[in-house]
Amino acid sequence: MMFGHIVSSPRGDLTIQQALKLANIYLENAKNIQDPEITLVLCHDAEVSLTQARKGARNAEDPITREGIAGAYISLGRVLNSRGHTNEAKASYKKAEKWG
Repeated sequence: MMFGHIVSSPRGDLTIQQALKLANIYLENAKNIQDPEITLVLCHDAEVSLTQARKGARNAEDPITREGIAGAYISLGRVLNSRGHTNEAKASYKKAEKWG
């Protein structure tokens, strides 16, 4: 089966909560994948979604959103740490501290 056109990603149109949910979906999948390259791609995509959520929530005072972002950064750090990427995990933990 051939596809004429691939639909572009509406990532830029996502709300803060949708970007955060997407990041958590990527992280859940990253935890369960054994292939290290796929894990890193999923972690990268989670980071991109978290960056989008962060930008939207930069001035947000909503503690639930801030906790969600912090929690996702902790999850990202754990996945990275479990795969031997300790420096990247530390950077993720620092971002979690800033948001949590």
